[in-house]
Amino acid sequence: MGSGVQRRTGRREDAAEAGGFADLATDPFRADRDRLVASPFFARLGGVTQVVSASGSALLHNRLTHSLKVAQVARSIAERITGDESGELVAKLGGCAPDVAEAAALGHDLGHPPFGHLGEQVLDRIARNRYGLADGFEGNAQTFRIATTTEAGGPTPKGLNLTAATRAALAKYPWARLHRPCPHPSAMPTPPRGAAEPPEAPGTGSAKFSAYLTELDELEQARAPFADRIEPWQQTVEASVMDLADDIAYAIHDLQDFHRIGVLQHAEVATELGRWLDSAGELATLPDAELRERHRRPGRSLEHLRRRMHEKDSWITDDDAFADAVARVRGELVDELLGVPFDGSVEAEQATATFSARWTARLVRGVLVTPSPSTRTGHVTLRPAQWHEVQVLKFVHRLFVLQRADLALHQRGQASLVANLVDALDGWLADRAEASRLPRRLHDLLELAEDQYTALARTAPELLVGATGEPVRGADAVRGLARGRAVIDFVASLTDNQAQGMLDAITGRTAQPWSEPSVL
Repeated sequence: MGSGVQRRTGRREDAAEAGGFADLATDPFRADRDRLVASPFFARLGGVTQVVSASGSALLHNRLTHSLKVAQVARSIAERITGDESGELVAKLGGCAPDVAEAAALGHDLGHPPFGHLGEQVLDRIARNRYGLADGFEGNAQTFRIATTTEAGGPTPKGLNLTAATRAALAKYPWARLHRPCPHPSAMPTPPRGAAEPPEAPGTGSAKFSAYLTELDELEQARAPFADRIEPWQQTVEASVMDLADDIAYAIHDLQDFHRIGVLQHAEVATELGRWLDSAGELATLPDAELRERHRRPGRSLEHLRRRMHEKDSWITDDDAFADAVARVRGELVDELLGVPFDGSVEAEQATATFSARWTARLVRGVLVTPSPSTRTGHVTLRPAQWHEVQVLKFVHRLFVLQRADLALHQRGQASLVANLVDALDGWLADRAEASRLPRRLHDLLELAEDQYTALARTAPELLVGATGEPVRGADAVRGLARGRAVIDFVASLTDNQAQGMLDAITGRTAQPWSEPSVL
C-alpha cells in the first residue's frame, strides 16, 4: 500500500487504543461507513424534518431517507468516475473510493437539528446573539463536530475515529466561518459557493462552513493528505461527489413528495414555466425594478432566476441551455407527472417511480470530472445541460413549496419551539439548586465544551472573539462560550418530537413524566 493511501486511510488513534471496539469490516473505508450507520445520530435522522415535519405523512422524506438516497447516488457517481476515462485525473486529485463517497453521503446530515434548515437558522441566531459564539451554528460544521468530537459510542472517547479521507469528505465547505484557512476563501474575487457572507448578516463570516473553532485541528489533519493535490478551499473529490449527489437527490425527491400529497399543482407550475417559454424575449427586456415589483406575475420569477444565474454562475450559465432545461422540465415534470393527480393507485406510483429513476439516471450520466473547475463548483460537476436542469427543478421546489404561506406559518411555530427550549435549558443551567439534576448528556457536553474552550484560550487566544469581533478574555467569559456551545449541541441532537416533548415537560405543559431517559 502506497504512502498516499496510508495517509488517507490513517486514523487519529491506533486501533489498539480502541478499548476492544471491533469493526465487522477489515477495509478501513467500509468500516467508516459501518460506524456512521451504527451511530445513534444517524438513527435519529428518521425523526428530523426534511422540508415539513417528519412526524407528518409517511409519504414524505425525512433526513434519514434523504441520506439513504444521497448515498445511493453518491456511490453510483463514484463508481462511474473511477471506472471511466476520468480515473487517472481522479487519482491525481487524491482519489475517490466509493465507500468513502457513500459514507460521507450517509453522514452528511448528522448535524441537522430539529426541524431541519429552520432549526439551523434559529440556533445560529441564538448562538451568535445570546452566547457570543462567533462561529454560531451551522449544520455542516455540526456534522463534522459529531463525527470527530461529540459522538461517544465509537471506538474512542471522542468521535468515530474515521479515516482522514472520510473526515475530509464530510467537509462540504472546507473552511471555518472566519479564521481558516488563511487567506480566507471569502476574500477571493469569486468566493466558493457558501464562502461569501450572507447579505442579510454582514460581518458574520461565511454563510456556510464545515468546522467550528473547536474542530479546526481536526479539519486540518483530515485534509493534510490532500494538501499537494487540491487547493485549501477546494473539496476533495469524494466531498464533491457527496455534494453533487445531495443536489441531485434534493432536486428530485422533494418534488415527488409534494406531488404525492397534492401540494405541487399542475396549473400553477405549468403557467409559470409556459409563460416564460412563450415570452422569454419580452421578459428579458424588463428592467430589474419592474421585475421585482411585479414578480408574482407568471414567468417573472423564472426570469429572475435566469438573471441571478448569470450574476452568480456566469462560468456555466447559457440562455439556450436554460430554455432547453425549462422545456424539458415542463414536458417531463409538469405535463407527464403533475398532469395526472396522485391518487395512490399502482399507475400513479409507477409514474412517480419512473420520473425519479429517469431523472436520477439522466443527471448521473451528466457527471464529469474537470481538472480546473470554477471556484463556484467542485472537481466533480455536471455538464451544462444537466446543470441547468437541476437549477430549474430546484426553482420549482423553492417557488411552489418553500415559499408557501402555510409552510411559513408552520415554520414560525417551530422556530418559537426551538428558541423556547433553549431558554428553558439555559435557565436550568443557571439554577444552582438544580444543576446536579441536569440531563446527564447535557452535563457531559458542558464538560467537553469547557475543556475545549479552555484549551483554545490557552493555545490560540486570538481565535476567541465574540460575535461582534471583540476578544474574549477571562475564565468566566470562556465558560460562557462553553455553556452556549453545550446547550446548542444538546438541542441540535434531538429529534423533532423529542424537542417538542422536552419543552412540554420542562415548561409544565404536560403532566406526564419525561418518557425518554436517554437523549443524544
